[in-house]
Amino acid sequence: MATAFPTGERGSVSGVGIGLRDPHFDQLMTEDHGVPWLELLADNFLARGGLTPRQLDRVAQRYPVTLHCVSMNLGGVDPLDKAYLREIRRIAAQANAAWISDHACFTAHGGQQYHDLLPLPYSDESIRHIAGRIADVQDYLGQRIAIENVSAYLRVDAPLNEAAFLAAVCDEADCTLLLDVNNLYVNQVNLGLDARQALAELPLDRVREIHLAGYEDKGDYLIDAHNSRVSDPVWVLFAELIQAMLHAPVLIEWDKDIPPLATLLAEAERARAIIRQVKEAAA
Repeated sequence: MATAFPTGERGSVSGVGIGLRDPHFDQLMTEDHGVPWLELLADNFLARGGLTPRQLDRVAQRYPVTLHCVSMNLGGVDPLDKAYLREIRRIAAQANAAWISDHACFTAHGGQQYHDLLPLPYSDESIRHIAGRIADVQDYLGQRIAIENVSAYLRVDAPLNEAAFLAAVCDEADCTLLLDVNNLYVNQVNLGLDARQALAELPLDRVREIHLAGYEDKGDYLIDAHNSRVSDPVWVLFAELIQAMLHAPVLIEWDKDIPPLATLLAEAERARAIIRQVKEAAA
């Protein structure tokens, strides 16, 4: 049975933030760009010595932050890496992170780290397995975590669809959801799934954060590369989603081929403009 955690969160995270990347560090630390919060890729801040802890302190003193992880291996069968979780707990406390997130997938097997987000079969067995591991992680960290839906490139017959799977995992583990709109669209193109139907079936009351990112178009399929602007179809899905979630924190992700900071700020402003339009229409 999952432990009951307080519903509140540390820090103050709202509006449209961006993911912190090295090329933008100095600008974001020395200039005011109106960025309300930053998401930190937690695995970049694990070092205890050198410049990293001082950088973390500088960020935390200037911005509310969240931590996004890629190595919990929530869906894996290897024992949970308590040393890794201990470091995540440490830097979350150091940065006063509002929340911690990772992905509904596996990333390692037999001690081999694959550095990729590998999807799970959407079955009752998988639900019980990953929900149990999420509950253990939450007990260790002392807080709920948010799990992110992932992109996939191979369709496997399963008794459940992704939305039903995620809803069941969130319910059984009593965790929250980080909803990546780009991943929904990538799966629609690659696997023939219906992104709008997924939005209708996902547990939106569990969504703690929304991700927006760009994909790489390979012609016959899309790669969730986070190396380009958010696509027009993803903006359309976001506009539909935000009607039900006007106050959800939104993040612009860009992980490869990092552009000037101005490009990310422009993407964030487009998200804010859509939110304003939805608010005005609802008034």
